[in-house]
Amino acid sequence: MESLYTNTNKLIQEVQGDLGKLAKNTDKDGIHLFENEIQAKIDIIVSNCERLTILVNKELPTRRASAKLRVDQLKYDCQHIQAGLRQLQQKRYMLEKQEQDREELMSRTFAANDQDTAIQIDHAVQHHDRMAFSNREVDNMILSGHSVLENLKSQRLTLKGAQRKILDLANTLGLSNTVMRLIERRTYQDKFILYGGMIVTLIIMFLLWKYFS
Repeated sequence: MESLYTNTNKLIQEVQGDLGKLAKNTDKDGIHLFENEIQAKIDIIVSNCERLTILVNKELPTRRASAKLRVDQLKYDCQHIQAGLRQLQQKRYMLEKQEQDREELMSRTFAANDQDTAIQIDHAVQHHDRMAFSNREVDNMILSGHSVLENLKSQRLTLKGAQRKILDLANTLGLSNTVMRLIERRTYQDKFILYGGMIVTLIIMFLLWKYFS
């Protein structure tokens, strides 16, 4: 398990570096191939996380909580880089669409007495302005969502630490199995609250993006 964990963590760091290179990549011909290479690495990370989840359940009870926490961190990092790749792909698509619109506008031939010329140019300019505004709003929403997710991550780690301390104290005091199950059930419910909050945040971001675009 340690070898698989180390390799997966190393691969995550490698993908994070690749995302930085992708953000600065100006090669239009090779960018799609580079994105496919990054996606292939992410698929390997996801597969490794699934295998690690199975291996965690085979760990000794004294080490299982710590191992699960480490695997959960890998899963969170994986979700983070997946979101980063989608953000870069969306930004590239919008830039390509804007460039295509500009080329179509510049290459279009207008008749000397074309009465609709001014109206069409104004419409194209307004469309470009709306797209640029939507792009800025999406970036702001993504940054805001990232901040929220970072706060949720910090709170989750704090709760995990508190849970371990409570479990250690409970073992020391010899609490009953019933009380232990109640503690675990509450932690399970808190996980649903966390994921529910993340899903609601993503839905709100998506609705705002649809509204502005």
